[in-house]
Amino acid sequence: MNGFWDKLLEVDLTSGSHREVKVSPTIFRKFLGGRGLAAWLLWSELGSKWESVDPLGPENMLLILTGPLTGYYPGIKLIVSGKSPQTNGVVGSAVSSEIAVEIKAAGYDGIVIKGSSKDPVYLYVHDDKVEVRDASKLWGKTGIELLKMLRDDVRVNYDLEGVKSIPPALYIGPAGENLVRTAPVNAKWTHGAGYGGYGAVMGSKKLKAVVVRGSGPLPKVANLEEFVKLRNELIRLIPSKNYWFKFWGTPSEYYFAGNRKSSEPIRNWQEEWHKNIEYSHHDLETKVWVRRYWSDWGCPLSCMKVSIVDIDGNYYLTDGPDYEMGAYLGSNLGIFNVKEFTALSAIADNLGLCGIQTGNVVGFAFELYEKGVLTREDVGYELRWGDFKAASKLLEDIAYRRGIGKVLAEGTYRAALKIAEMKGLKPEEVLKYAVQAKGIGIGAHGIRSKADYPQPIAYVCSVQGGDHTSVAGLPINTIESESWKAFFDSAVVCWFNLFNIPEDTVVKFLNVVTGWGMCKDELYKELGPRILTLQRVLLLLGGPDVYWDPRVHDDNPPRFYEPLPSGPYKGKAGDREEVKKLKVQYFSELGWDELGIPTKETLSRLGLTELEPAVERVRKRLGI
Repeated sequence: MNGFWDKLLEVDLTSGSHREVKVSPTIFRKFLGGRGLAAWLLWSELGSKWESVDPLGPENMLLILTGPLTGYYPGIKLIVSGKSPQTNGVVGSAVSSEIAVEIKAAGYDGIVIKGSSKDPVYLYVHDDKVEVRDASKLWGKTGIELLKMLRDDVRVNYDLEGVKSIPPALYIGPAGENLVRTAPVNAKWTHGAGYGGYGAVMGSKKLKAVVVRGSGPLPKVANLEEFVKLRNELIRLIPSKNYWFKFWGTPSEYYFAGNRKSSEPIRNWQEEWHKNIEYSHHDLETKVWVRRYWSDWGCPLSCMKVSIVDIDGNYYLTDGPDYEMGAYLGSNLGIFNVKEFTALSAIADNLGLCGIQTGNVVGFAFELYEKGVLTREDVGYELRWGDFKAASKLLEDIAYRRGIGKVLAEGTYRAALKIAEMKGLKPEEVLKYAVQAKGIGIGAHGIRSKADYPQPIAYVCSVQGGDHTSVAGLPINTIESESWKAFFDSAVVCWFNLFNIPEDTVVKFLNVVTGWGMCKDELYKELGPRILTLQRVLLLLGGPDVYWDPRVHDDNPPRFYEPLPSGPYKGKAGDREEVKKLKVQYFSELGWDELGIPTKETLSRLGLTELEPAVERVRKRLGI
């Protein structure tokens, strides 16, 4: 094969054993890699008993997967997956890390981790050398502490400046160790595969980190001459087509998403518009950034930043922060001071918390306090909008499951159900404040103004819930559809390096690497729908603690049907009838029925007939 080694490294933490597992070229052709391959592997291994598999139990698998374009297409991404502790389905969670190319250089397309260890361990892979090492001294360490210790423990070489480099690693902080459902799998000191809650899966397996070094070549490509030509063309094209993004990165959205588009979370989405000019990339540039351009492996865009702030003599190190992280730990909490939300971003990074998902649940808690649902007696201190100290304390309480943090550590949806029970309220009386979709907090882009990129059914129909990087949309045969997102998460490439790059060019690059001869039509009619259909079935199977009813849960959060209270789009709100109409149209074009259940004909057309019994289990549970 070209672009693949067609083999995975499988590690069983229960026994401490490992082996190589071959994957058929036919499977790679049907699912690519990354997200698509993850869904297929999980279905193959766990599909027959999916509803009974506890995402935080030893039966679940942790998948660390590359794709055919990993290491070839400019930029780098890796997919982390498994049965999600948030959705009880499958989420392909992307993270930027050079560990992706190290896995391929070690001779694998990915790592499959099964079972669980009794004691803390970390996995060390160096080419064909595989070790499950003791991590007792690493357990309990925060992000930066851990990376320093790994640097010494792995004994990597010094770089040219005489500074010891940090090994390519994925890891968890205290939040993952404590099975917090909003814990990501971290990389470097600021990156995280945040959607899905896979840090908690690592914690459940007592797996503190995965370190990989590869010294071999990448798999061969089908057409080397054309590959070099096209790659060099893309290296020039990507930054030239996105020069503003290279210069400002996602922080450029802080002011514009709120002030111009009315689509930014403010005080748990009670507002989406503001006029705080200081809440912008300009203040970040002058008060926070110490390095404007920061790039991951092989990336010509260099859209990230390095930030350091000093608050009361305490120094905080993080990236941008990127828009999603800063919005959820900034405006969403009523905090518009750039130094304060940068510090909160660093705190979340270090504790091993997803800033988006945890910011969503913290905003939810702040509003519950404002409305009197939660009290000082429940929390132990006041939760007031704009209070940096309260927000930072609540982040720690969630990471260590202390006090009310033990409830909030379950994520927004499950926390809402638990708080309703605590307070003797009906679930809907608390869920109305929960801005989430199928267990995952909505990304920091609202749909009410229709001035931002998500469509009204973006989160409603996504097989990954509130994931803003995998939204659904129409037309079905364009980049608006979730098929496009499933493609780049399976290929695996960085979304930012696809901005303003024609799909034909990207598909051509895939063919130059693999020699498959895939066309854009196949991407939208077969490949994407096949991956989405498999994910949809597993999502609807759900269990064991939460099940989704498409008649209830295929919808926007209640807040998105409330009129915007201010700004140029004042009065705008989601339209329930429009959502119902677009949802049925989207499902129909994917070959699903009006409830989003794949039809028998669609399963046959996509080569997924083995899913028929699972679909019948879904129908039986729903009573249809």
